[in-house]
Amino acid sequence: MFRNGRYGVSNAGSVNELKSKKFGKDDNFLIDIGQHCVGKFQIHIDHVGSPMDAPLTLKIRFAEMPNEFKYNSKDYNGWLSKSWMQEELIHVDNLPVDLKLPRRYSFRYVEIRVVDTSPKWSVKFSDPRVISQSAVNKVQIPKSKFDDNELDKIYETGVNTLHDCMQDVFEDGPKRDRRLWLGDLRLQALANYASFNNTNLVKRCLYLFAGMTAEDGRISANVFTNNKYIPDDTFMYDYGLFFISTLDDLLKHEFNQEILDDLYPIAKKQWDYDQKFISDDGKVITDKDYITFVDWSQDFDKNTSAQAITIFVLKQLIDLAGMAEDSEKLKYENQLNKLVNYAENKLFDHKKGLFISGPNKEINVASQVWMVLAHVLDNEQNHALMKKTQTELFPIKGIATPYMYHHVTQALFEAGFREAGIKLMKEYWGKMISLGADTYWEAFEPEHPNFSPYGNAMVNSFCHAWSCTPVWLLNKYLN
Repeated sequence: MFRNGRYGVSNAGSVNELKSKKFGKDDNFLIDIGQHCVGKFQIHIDHVGSPMDAPLTLKIRFAEMPNEFKYNSKDYNGWLSKSWMQEELIHVDNLPVDLKLPRRYSFRYVEIRVVDTSPKWSVKFSDPRVISQSAVNKVQIPKSKFDDNELDKIYETGVNTLHDCMQDVFEDGPKRDRRLWLGDLRLQALANYASFNNTNLVKRCLYLFAGMTAEDGRISANVFTNNKYIPDDTFMYDYGLFFISTLDDLLKHEFNQEILDDLYPIAKKQWDYDQKFISDDGKVITDKDYITFVDWSQDFDKNTSAQAITIFVLKQLIDLAGMAEDSEKLKYENQLNKLVNYAENKLFDHKKGLFISGPNKEINVASQVWMVLAHVLDNEQNHALMKKTQTELFPIKGIATPYMYHHVTQALFEAGFREAGIKLMKEYWGKMISLGADTYWEAFEPEHPNFSPYGNAMVNSFCHAWSCTPVWLLNKYLN
């Protein structure tokens, strides 16, 4: 479909009609591809009228959501580079031409504006094409059947998101960053096992992290994957630990002795490095220079989340130690007991029935959720904890990402609140769909739809890896 008029607000027509339209200085049109895609764009251009007495100048902009066209890049004032904005100023000296843009874009909509021709001639456009790119094919995925049209749509949108983020690696977002992040990888891999089942891509990503560790054993939070593979100098406490989780999840899904032999020592080195942040009595001591991410929001204390994530991951390290027949398994089990005992005796407020966090004994959603996922308490207590969480801390406020909403939803399912988990998925991921999403967004606060962690929504990603997890949640808890 194409539309004449600024921001595509009028005169919709079939893309086949485009070739019958003439465009001159300051004219523009918008093409709706019909679905989100990642790839390269091309279009045929011819001139109409007198011979070309000047070059053709075009401004081409790509968008994942139509509201991106309301922004002007000149007004950008965020803290990420504005060069991530998907726009090009192009000069064409000779027509006709099949204009093939060399860069890869993440988009559904293309706006083409004729900056200038000359008064003597105009141009025609035809045959717009997208050469789509992904490591997987959606044709192989069976249609979802949850006997609920809204859940089917939520699942399919998650598959679309995952598909477009699976490139040479599991990218965090194909529009912006285009990096391999460990926290994203853990969730993408789970969704992948429940859909495309491309385990080779998971292995590739794990080996990239393992092959580029720091001298002290730390695993970088992310890897740059543009031409050369370079580990970032960013390190995060929870993301480093999630290498252990991702490896354990893979080997439980598809055991491979060679991978265990190669990567288990890397996992152990990461755990060994983190010992400096765990006291003898089992307390996790957070460090502002080695942050625990949990969520983009900085409005809640993350100390207890760090404690729970450490317990969550150590249980998986113990699994790996069992697979490897490692004699240190007993040592890990003893340390787990200390971590759990500290959580139960120092962090759980028995009067309130909730976990506290930090020096001010803050009570927040993330602390409760991660303690549920770590199964610090027994099943009956977990149920009571999430019941209390819903009563006192819902509706959720101040959580900025589908990454954290995934963990909240999973905790509801884990604690036996199936209907509440479904309701939250519909209210959160379903809300994005109702706002026009055909892939899920990087950041979304329902109470602040224009939220950006970067100071300006112009660089927000509307197709982001950590948001695809309804694919896994629905398969695990509803099938």
